[in-house]
Amino acid sequence: MTAPLTRVPSGIAGLDLITHGGLPRGRTTLVSGTAGSAKTLLALQFLMYGISQGEPGVFLTFEERPEDVRVNAASLGWDIEAAEVAGLWTFVDASPRADGELLLGADFDLAALLARLSHAVRSSRANRVAVDSIGALFAQYPDSDLVRRSLLSLFATLRDCEATAVATTERASDDADHSRYGVEEFVADGVLWLRNTMHGNQRRRTIEVLKLRGAGHNRGAYPFTVATGTGLAVLPVTTIVQPPLVSHGRLSSGVAGIDAMAGGGFFADTIVLVSGATGTGKTLTAMHFAAAGVDAGEPCLIVAFEETREQLTRNTTSCGLDLAAMEATGLLRIEQPQALSGALEDHLLHIAQVVREHRPTRVVVDSLSALERGASDHSFRDFVGGLTSLLKQEGIAGMLTSTTPEIFGASTITEANVSTVTDAVVLLRYIEINARIQRGITVLKMRGSSHDLFIREYSIGDEGLTVGEPFSELSGILAGHPTPLNGANATEATRPR
Repeated sequence: MTAPLTRVPSGIAGLDLITHGGLPRGRTTLVSGTAGSAKTLLALQFLMYGISQGEPGVFLTFEERPEDVRVNAASLGWDIEAAEVAGLWTFVDASPRADGELLLGADFDLAALLARLSHAVRSSRANRVAVDSIGALFAQYPDSDLVRRSLLSLFATLRDCEATAVATTERASDDADHSRYGVEEFVADGVLWLRNTMHGNQRRRTIEVLKLRGAGHNRGAYPFTVATGTGLAVLPVTTIVQPPLVSHGRLSSGVAGIDAMAGGGFFADTIVLVSGATGTGKTLTAMHFAAAGVDAGEPCLIVAFEETREQLTRNTTSCGLDLAAMEATGLLRIEQPQALSGALEDHLLHIAQVVREHRPTRVVVDSLSALERGASDHSFRDFVGGLTSLLKQEGIAGMLTSTTPEIFGASTITEANVSTVTDAVVLLRYIEINARIQRGITVLKMRGSSHDLFIREYSIGDEGLTVGEPFSELSGILAGHPTPLNGANATEATRPR
């Protein structure tokens, strides 16, 4: 019976998840992408992770000189020189000479280079090999048949050495359906496509597993980002590594009236969306939620994309919440990244890092609308999907706020259907009655639990947000046309359900 294909962990967060455990052992995976798509970084990270596990690696470079590779890696916190001294990193240098003369050319001997590569792998007992980039090697060949034969020779040499390898190559554009020479994908055992496309006013990097011979993998393109100190991180937006335990316990929202409307509070693993027009109290509702966690002795995290820490502290103090005092206890942590200063993938990676450090039981994100501005629909949906997956995986209760575009018109929840990935939706809205502005709150959705179906009046004062009685004598509130009911209809409207 044939032994099942084993995997080699790539060391790249998220990539091993979508490849179902890593790259196939003893095989070569092609990494194809345009300029700036992080091909070389992926190859470097693959080798550096192996070295961190005590596995020697060989780096065959056709483009950058070894000294340049060392400098570039150091900018990400990787010390190649130390690995070389320890005998864990070996360069095979086929890069342009210092005098400008190429090692490749009419007199180039592929067999000699492959012999050097084989010797380096065997003498260092390397488990991993990176080749960067095969495009420079095969630019000299006049036709695709020679390219194909040369690739087969290279990959056969790596297979004979029993090394797990990644080889980078270029694509003409992100929309191209094959690499530069059109044969690379057919020869390699596995293919990863990296893209760096422009969406709106930002570039979005994605990775797709095109094929892994004899091995299962996830389909589709996944966003990734690059961070100093961690390198490349893939962000699977819909997959949870292990199904989390379902909580049956309830937690307080921090507002007694909302708890009553939610049937005694929200489930402890619920993600709540608070939606409403500007000024309706969405941020205050979210701050109540975080404060209730601190009052219960729980670590909590607030990620504020719109207001600074100082603004939040000032505005909530007038409503009876002292965020500064909560921070002083160490239980509350406030992060205030600039919504428009980075890609959404970077923001998601930052939130994940803070979650690992602070271990909160509650997370507030205020607001999603700040992130939606300037981002593509794909990026925004991926961010929300990744955020909700992260919170679910960690068993964290979340509250997300979102601003609706209308002030008094027919109610909408969000502009990007965020409500479909959340467990509960609380809608706040303005209501005009007799030339006076009032506020109404309703729980539109709550998975797994009954909830109050009334639209209730609420107020904001020195004690924060207070929920009052239902608008029992009006209809058409959510449609934006509140209409008085007659006596019989009013009685029916107030009947419990």
